[in-house]
Amino acid sequence: MQLRYNFRLYPTSGQQAALARTFGCARTVFNDGLRVRQEAHQAGNPYIKDTDLQKQIITAAKKTPERAWLAEVSSVALVQALNDLHTAYRNFFSSVTGRRKGPKVQAPRFRSRKDNRQSIRFTRSAFSLRSNGRLYLARIGAVEVRWSRDLPADPSSVTVIKDAAGRYFASFVVVVDASTPLPDVTSDVGIDLGLTHFAILSDGTKVTSPKFFRRAQKKLKKAAKSVARKQKGSANRTKAVVQLAKAHAKVRDARRDHHHKLSTTLIRENQAVYVEDLSVVGIGRSRLAKSVHDAGWATFVNMLEYKAARYGRTFQRVDRLFASSRICSACGFRGDRKPLTVRVWQCEGCATVHDRDINAAMNIRNEGKRIVAAGHADTENGCGAQVRPVLVPAPRHETATHPERPAELVWEQAEFPGL
Repeated sequence: MQLRYNFRLYPTSGQQAALARTFGCARTVFNDGLRVRQEAHQAGNPYIKDTDLQKQIITAAKKTPERAWLAEVSSVALVQALNDLHTAYRNFFSSVTGRRKGPKVQAPRFRSRKDNRQSIRFTRSAFSLRSNGRLYLARIGAVEVRWSRDLPADPSSVTVIKDAAGRYFASFVVVVDASTPLPDVTSDVGIDLGLTHFAILSDGTKVTSPKFFRRAQKKLKKAAKSVARKQKGSANRTKAVVQLAKAHAKVRDARRDHHHKLSTTLIRENQAVYVEDLSVVGIGRSRLAKSVHDAGWATFVNMLEYKAARYGRTFQRVDRLFASSRICSACGFRGDRKPLTVRVWQCEGCATVHDRDINAAMNIRNEGKRIVAAGHADTENGCGAQVRPVLVPAPRHETATHPERPAELVWEQAEFPGL
């Protein structure tokens, strides 16, 4: 398993200048490679091989007067920037052809020197950890690192990042054992995510939503106004932009710290964790967008998933179409749809009074345990039908090509009650 460990860097003024020079050279190599491939595509030429592009953009370019300054920085950072372009193209082609799952990936775009985030990557041959605790980077020097914890193994690569707030970080990639099991426990938990309460657990615990962005909104508004009132291109505007970025960074760091602490606690105290697979992108387009993005559900769920894999816990997502708010966790009776204003309801089957969120968390736990035991997620939606009905072969008379419509693969969906 590959993990990332981030540490704060404190480069000197000379090292900052060297880093800025390396950021610019890596960005130039990436843009040059992208431009050459776009021109080749427009001219109808075949796709340029990775090795040929590297010889043209880096090796040959260093010998020209226009790109002679590329020799002033580490060649490893330039090669890694070009590898990022190769990876971006491969992801784009895989997405277009359908081999890559998930959202569609767009074609690579040019990098700008005005981007708020700049980064370069060094492989093992271009960096080393010194005995005095400093990080040596080729053509940059030994940089001071604030070590907050020890690395579990020797890193294979390091990415130096400069964020919008002007802070420098070193992100180490470390290969660790696939699983470091924690002591077994008997408890498991289902988690229902919300806005008023960030997480509602199946044992009745409710974690209040910290709402970091809402609490800092007044300061952020003031900082944004300060930026808007400065003249574009002035030094004062640049300073105001940095102050605004620092305010946003403080909110982001506080949210991430909260997610890390809560996810670690849940993984340590429970043998299995079950959570609803929410469509954050879809909900983020509604009128609740600001609150949804402030909650950071997707980041929290991803933390639960990788920590469960690392520490030998069971993690399972429950389909978002599962009617967790309509089913009685006591008797299994399925009621009607309930508006969000209904927070407490009584089951028509067994007359049990339920807290909406706690009941949903209990149903998520029960459904997650059933999915893990069955080995597949044939979750039922609100109508009582399977979320992903099984596709069955079409009857023989429907598989032929019909003259009144184009040839296509005809599927007949299996019938399920409630559809």
